[in-house]
Amino acid sequence: MKIVTWNVNSIRRREAVVLDWLQANAPDVLLLQETKVTDADFPRAGFESAGWHLALHGQVGGRNGVAILARSPIDAVTRGLPGEPDDEQARYIEGRVAGMRVASIYVPNGTRVDSDNFAYKLRFYNRLMAYMELALESDRPLVLGGDYNVAPEPIDVYDPKACEGGICYHPAERHALRGLVHAGLYDAVRAVAPTRRQFTWWDLRGGAWERDEGMRIDFLLLSAPALDRLKNADADPGTRAGKGISDHIPVWCELA
Repeated sequence: MKIVTWNVNSIRRREAVVLDWLQANAPDVLLLQETKVTDADFPRAGFESAGWHLALHGQVGGRNGVAILARSPIDAVTRGLPGEPDDEQARYIEGRVAGMRVASIYVPNGTRVDSDNFAYKLRFYNRLMAYMELALESDRPLVLGGDYNVAPEPIDVYDPKACEGGICYHPAERHALRGLVHAGLYDAVRAVAPTRRQFTWWDLRGGAWERDEGMRIDFLLLSAPALDRLKNADADPGTRAGKGISDHIPVWCELA
């Protein structure tokens, strides 16, 4: 089973790019973030006509949004994380595909470390951690794909000294991400290539791509039963050089 995570930064703007990539790469599951549409406005027709099953969690106002696309039917769908009943941001969706539990996660960016948005980001991580502690009690393989908006290690940012203490490389964020790992989740790409330097996000402005000033903030995190089935994992930087691209690239893993 090939599972892909991809922050597409607006599915309506990237529909053709995503459909072309799916046809060329033939994954079994695609986990989308930042779809930026309500469920009613998601461009279902093109994906369904290509044989994809959809589970959607959009948000009024065209912000955030996550989705699961799969070649097989998706059941047992859960939308949102417990812990903040008034939270209306669409950032988590989970489902079951061919016996595998998969989730698409869009962690808040945080904006500035002195902002309410940053406090919300840390609370979101705490809620995700609490939920995963229960979810990992199951022996069913679990794959959590998403834009985690944190670069965990110096190798994951273009300039560790310049990035230290800023958004996506703040110690409190890195600590929160490590908590998921310590709870029993494994970074698929790092399990395959512990020292590979491969960013997954570059700012669309200012020539960041051309200078390779990026960060690795998109991951597929695997439970131990999923890790036991891991065959390979990587990212596809070629998508970042095309037309109509997102600022993120697809990250994929293949499970036996």
